[in-house]
Amino acid sequence: MGAKLGGGGGKKFDLGQNSDMNVTPFVDVMLVLLIIFMVSIPAATVSIKLDLPPAVPPPPGAPKPPEPILVNIQDNGDLYIGTVQSSLSSLPADLAGVITRDRPGIGNPTTERVYIRAQRHVKYGDFMAVMNTLQGNGFYQVALINEEL
Repeated sequence: MGAKLGGGGGKKFDLGQNSDMNVTPFVDVMLVLLIIFMVSIPAATVSIKLDLPPAVPPPPGAPKPPEPILVNIQDNGDLYIGTVQSSLSSLPADLAGVITRDRPGIGNPTTERVYIRAQRHVKYGDFMAVMNTLQGNGFYQVALINEEL
């Protein structure tokens, strides 16, 4: 009268190896996530009413905003301020002259924003030389352009 404690060798209760993946927990988790997203998305699309003033065009005869100041760097290293050719050594003086000519009444030309546009194959060193020259002479309002205006 002995009892089998280890279950070894009997075929009556042998389940064999089950190589199928149990996907029930995965489906349960996905259904819970689906319910969470279905409940939370309508709350995320709530709009806020804004009372904005209407857009008013400028009156006729009002002064147009000034054209941006562009420093163009060519592939061969040539510098242009707009359409005026310049060099790296004379760039700050030429830039200050163009700013004071195009924008009369500006006290300090270094406070104006300067846009730099470089062609595709400009060497990084040439570009950084222009940036360092501008910043070394007080032109800190520098913006970079990567598309045509």
